[in-house]
Amino acid sequence: MGLTSRARDEKAHRLASDAVTWFDREAALCEFQDARLGERFRMLLKQIGGDIGQSIPMVCQDWANTKAAYRFFSNERASEADILSGHFKSTRERIAAAKGPVLVLHDTTEFTYQRERPDLVGMIKRIPKSNSRRLDGKPQTYTTCGILMHSSLAVTLEGLPLGLSAVKFWTRKKFRGVAALRREVNLTRIPIETKESIRWLENLKQSTELFEEPSQCIHIGDREADIYELFCAAQEVGTHFLVRTCVNRLAGDGDHTVATIMDEVVVKGLHRIEVQDSKGNPDQAVLEIRYRKIRILPPIGKQSRYPALTLTVIHADERGAPKNRKKIEWKLLTDLPVQSRGDAIEKLEWYSLRWKIEVFHKILKSGCRAEDSQLRTAQRLTNLISVFCIVSWRIFWMTMLNRSAPNASPEFVLTKAEIQLLDRLVKDKNPASTQRKTLSHYLIKIARLGGYLARANDPPPGNLIMWRGLSRFIDIATGATL
Repeated sequence: MGLTSRARDEKAHRLASDAVTWFDREAALCEFQDARLGERFRMLLKQIGGDIGQSIPMVCQDWANTKAAYRFFSNERASEADILSGHFKSTRERIAAAKGPVLVLHDTTEFTYQRERPDLVGMIKRIPKSNSRRLDGKPQTYTTCGILMHSSLAVTLEGLPLGLSAVKFWTRKKFRGVAALRREVNLTRIPIETKESIRWLENLKQSTELFEEPSQCIHIGDREADIYELFCAAQEVGTHFLVRTCVNRLAGDGDHTVATIMDEVVVKGLHRIEVQDSKGNPDQAVLEIRYRKIRILPPIGKQSRYPALTLTVIHADERGAPKNRKKIEWKLLTDLPVQSRGDAIEKLEWYSLRWKIEVFHKILKSGCRAEDSQLRTAQRLTNLISVFCIVSWRIFWMTMLNRSAPNASPEFVLTKAEIQLLDRLVKDKNPASTQRKTLSHYLIKIARLGGYLARANDPPPGNLIMWRGLSRFIDIATGATL
């Protein structure tokens, strides 16, 4: 049952209302098969986003709402695609409002669970128990099951997360047996469609569709993204990529490799960066920058299917041997123009933002506690994790917004009612100040609810502090409206 005209009018009124909340905006554009599913999703997003990290019974408070939540997550007419569809459309709007290039960060993470029926989840493996061994001396193991998630996060060049642009869930049942072929067949000869790597191409294409100008999009991936088919797919849809390479491909006319060509390239410049050693102490590294445009050939078994590509290889190697940390050795591959040392450094800085998607996954697991769920099937778990994805993005977005756009209007994030409530809850440290109250001013107030001290020399609040503050603020705001 689709949306009735009355339901559409109510949705439009809710969006136009001054009291519109973030979960209204993220849920409003979802199109479920049944309007009641859409309303239940909106309520769940509000409940989970208002009590981050708690179990379903805790956020629902009573048995009726808890039972309705379980029914929603197990409903065959509610999929992760339905749950995230509205968020993807909101991401499109934020991308359209962004100025300049937007980076799409790709990465895969794994959620593991212990279940009596692991086959209901899918991916099964045995994990060694720590400090526990059998009589024969071998480590004891226990069985876990899990779900893999490949996510794509759109961020600005300043690192502000605009939202997820694609998410794929899967288990390894579909690709079972492919790893065993390594002993018999060169995996580069196997069609990409039969391998797990196909998710990179699917997410690239789905993410690019959100951009009015595909050339505005730059896909960032680690060494797992070093896939020749991915480079060709990016060229087909008119977008760009910047990945860390690990494959020494044939180059030129096929009589050289990329490594032999790059060994002959002289250092084009130096770049000094601030780093931390293994103990967290500040350190500096001096990188030698080399780059060159090279004609790169596809794998031998696929040369009849894919064309040769002219790409730029960038090498950044640290001078000397550092103490208490690994030596920095980055090898990047891109179709973007690199004509100077400044261009090469720019691409290195863009790639360094890739760790932000790992921060996003950390919020999912530590903040939302996605691996603590007791739901028993893959469908229910992926539906729940999809809701957590939206909540995690919201926490990450507010944390980074305080750093990238501190002087923006507070109404960009908060309603007037929320601003008034924050003014009553958290008193200004300098009440006599006549300065305009910015977005950062109110985000700091939320952080103070989470334990942030806001001293003069304190660094900006992090994700942990922000989600604690948000949880407490939403609790208070909910109580104020009752």
